[in-house]
Amino acid sequence: MFEEASEVFDNMFKSSFPLTFIVFIPAVLILVSPLPAEAAHEFTVYRMQQYDLQGQPYGTRNAILNTEARTVEAEVLSRRCVIMRLADFSYDQYQKALRQSAGAVVIILPKNMSAMPQDIVQQFMELEPEMLAMETIVPVYFAEEDDELLSIYTQTLTSSSSQSSLSAAEVLLHTATANGFQMVTSGAQSKAISDWAITSLEGRLTGVGGEDLPTIVVVAHYDTFGVAPWLSYGADSNGSGVSMLLELARLFSKLYTYKRTHAAYNLLFFVSGGGKFNYQGTKRWLEDNLDHTDSSLLQDNVAFVLCLDTLGNGDSLYLHVSKPPKEGTPQYSLLKELETVVASQHPEVKFSMVHKKINLADDMLAWEHERFGIRRLPAFTLSHLPSHRSAQRSSIMDVRSVSPSSRHGAGEPPAGPHVDVSKLSRNAKVVAEALARVIYNLTEKGASGDLQIFTEQMQVQEEHLSAVVDWLTAQPRAAQLVDKDSSVVSTLEYHLSRYLKDVKRHYVKADKRDPEFVFYDQLKQTMNAYRVKPAIFDLLLALCIAAYLGMMYLAIQNFGLLYSVVRRITQPKAKVH
Repeated sequence: MFEEASEVFDNMFKSSFPLTFIVFIPAVLILVSPLPAEAAHEFTVYRMQQYDLQGQPYGTRNAILNTEARTVEAEVLSRRCVIMRLADFSYDQYQKALRQSAGAVVIILPKNMSAMPQDIVQQFMELEPEMLAMETIVPVYFAEEDDELLSIYTQTLTSSSSQSSLSAAEVLLHTATANGFQMVTSGAQSKAISDWAITSLEGRLTGVGGEDLPTIVVVAHYDTFGVAPWLSYGADSNGSGVSMLLELARLFSKLYTYKRTHAAYNLLFFVSGGGKFNYQGTKRWLEDNLDHTDSSLLQDNVAFVLCLDTLGNGDSLYLHVSKPPKEGTPQYSLLKELETVVASQHPEVKFSMVHKKINLADDMLAWEHERFGIRRLPAFTLSHLPSHRSAQRSSIMDVRSVSPSSRHGAGEPPAGPHVDVSKLSRNAKVVAEALARVIYNLTEKGASGDLQIFTEQMQVQEEHLSAVVDWLTAQPRAAQLVDKDSSVVSTLEYHLSRYLKDVKRHYVKADKRDPEFVFYDQLKQTMNAYRVKPAIFDLLLALCIAAYLGMMYLAIQNFGLLYSVVRRITQPKAKVH
């Protein structure tokens, strides 16, 4: 009976392959069900700078990412998304990823950067210019740390680290069975932004007593710069300079309201855009006023130009000049008045002049006053930094922080650049007093150095300075993000209009034939981390399925032979008597 059944099955399977397919394939599909890709996490990422300046490309040139995650500890990084934490970041590791042709780099930033150790903050600030100095083909992104992203990093780190201590077979098995993460961005490839306008603002207080009055120009650039535009908040550089300019406009507008204190000086206030891109807004403003008009305060009698840059901290003040002022000039008067006010009213402050000639061979000017110096206008920059090469002028670490006592303990300042409102207020008072002494010629009139003009109702308002800094640092102000319709521009225009007359905007657009600057989009995207099996798992799975189907096919085609072999093996042996 069994032999007859085997012949029936054998003939049925051999003569009807579709029937074989129907019987066995559903079983295979049930046993080997596909592993769906699960969206593990969705988070926002911020792309590294991408721009062209004077025809030279800077930053990353790519934005699309769709590759498997690894950490730098993995042996093979080619075509992988390398995830790093800022706390463990080093330039050597970054270069290793690029040398091995990584598909992308994602750097995870801590939730509270001002709480990072000082050495890590300083190291990263110094590395930011180096990261931007070279053209990077692969996309480089920054992400803010959260629990899920940290879990993804930890799992990827464990998987990457374990492979270095295993044998080749163990690595293959581990690779085939481990879970991985596929990192995918939702945006498109980056492209140049056309017709982008950089906006600057000016306003004035007109002097009294004649037509050919000297003009004092006060300047501060409002835009910020860092390795990633969407993370560039620029608290000290240059939120402090802009807030001080607005406070000076408020104080002197009060003095110019009354006939007794209405001085014989024109005061021109200029809030420039594109400062971090070689002061493009200032350059165009000078061209418009000196080359394209017949009547301008900049053409008549400019006493000096005072640029305010990075004044929110420190107990030092440096007056950066391209040409030392000569005795008897208004520039020399301001220098001496600053020395007098500091020595008499704020002896804790160290004040000095720093002389540096303009180097036209450099791609970037050192300070904003050099733009005026090129056009032969007497100018200088006041800052608490001794050198233009200070890393904190162009860093995403330059963020607004709370008072030291609330986060770090008494006497322990927060790490990295930040704004100390009390020192910003003191520096604003120094500048206001020195300007007033020049405008009203107080020294020649015999006024003592400790005479204070801005007191009581006229004093510098620390609360006002703090509010402006808080507002400025509430949003990134990179030049690529602040267009003519931005709330930053409109709010600055509103504040200037409260204190000054003839407030107006100035725009600069890049030349279409030979652009001095080019900005690119796709600077902020959504990234998805999908939990997936590695590609080698699919290969091994396909091989197993193929082997299974091959064995089943051979078994079906030779069912009679297989049955007879099994029958002989399992048939009990006859007893021998």
